[in-house]
Formats: sequence, C-alpha cells, structure tokens
Amino acid sequence: MLLLMLFSYLMGGIPSGYLITRFLKDIDIRKHGSGNPGAANVYRVVGKWAGWATMILDAAKGFIPVQLVFYFYPNNHWLAITCGSLAIIGHIWTVFLRFKGGKGVSTSLGVFGAMLPFPTLIAFTVFAAAVAISGHISVGSILAAFVLPIASFFVTDRHYSQFFSVMVSLVSALIIYKHIPNIKRLLSKKELPFADGSKPDDKNP
Repeated sequence: MLLLMLFSYLMGGIPSGYLITRFLKDIDIRKHGSGNPGAANVYRVVGKWAGWATMILDAAKGFIPVQLVFYFYPNNHWLAITCGSLAIIGHIWTVFLRFKGGKGVSTSLGVFGAMLPFPTLIAFTVFAAAVAISGHISVGSILAAFVLPIASFFVTDRHYSQFFSVMVSLVSALIIYKHIPNIKRLLSKKELPFADGSKPDDKNP
C-alpha cells in the first residue's frame, strides 16, 4: 500500500506541460503566458495539440493510480481516496518543479473520472459549455469545481462511497482557492482567453 501511495504522488507530480513544451519548443512554460505549467497555458503558448496532450496526460496521472487501487484493493475506498488525493497533491506541489505545479483541474478530472464517472461527466459538460461561452478555461474550471460536489451527492449507485463525495468537496474547494488569481483577473478583465496565443517570448503573469 505504501508503494502505491508513493507511486500516486510521484505520478501526479510528473510535469506533463513542462516536459511537452521542453520537447516541442525547448522553452520553460513557467516563463511564458500565465506562467502556469497546466494545459490551458500550454494550449495558449504552444498550440492546441500540445494543450490537449497536456490535459490528457495530466488526467491520466489521476486516473491510473485510482484504477490500480480498484484493481488490487477493490473494496478499499479509503486507499482510493488517499491515492487520488496524493496524485492531485503531487500535481499541484510537484517535487520535480520545486513544489510549484499546476492547479490540479485535469488531474482531478482523472481521479474523479475513475471514482465518480457520471458526476464527472456532468461537471465536464459544464466545463466545456462554460469555456465555449466565456472563452476562458478558468471560468470552466471554477464552475466545474462548483458543480461536481453537488452532482456527486446525488449519486445513489451502491458502487460509490459517500466518502468520495466528501473528497470531491474538499478538492473542489482547493481548486477554486487556486483560481483566486484568475478570479481577480476575470473581474478586472485581464484574464487571458485560452484561444489568444501568447508568443514564447511574451510573459504575462
């Protein structure tokens, strides 16, 4: 179990966006765009395919540890919660980038996609609609983090544990907290739209 927990943290900490931009453009994504190594900034600075690749890999970092727990310990919901949480923590505070990572949205998507697929689908639908309407990934992320706990509490399938819903609420609160700078920029109309490409030599913190 301890090895699985360590694996979850280290896998969550793999800096997908940083590695992809290093490989494709030989740049440090933390020095461009918003400075965040997450999928939104990679999309904005490097391009849509790099952004989507970052999102998928970041989601996989959360999905795989939880699925491994379900495979080896199918009735141990506490271990699933622990390993999912460690994957998210590893992404936000990654040991590979001096404990400064992304905001945890994509990795949380993977974790809760494994734990609570239907509520996660609802939240992702809200995310996609909000991004399409607003043009800001941060708006979609914040609204999805708000909707997911509500959706999860209405799951009645006996496969699910209500403890998953409690974890969802805590992680969603953390995600919204991590987006406070985005909220401030949105209110002041200074938030970067995800479709507006920022050249690699531009820095907009």
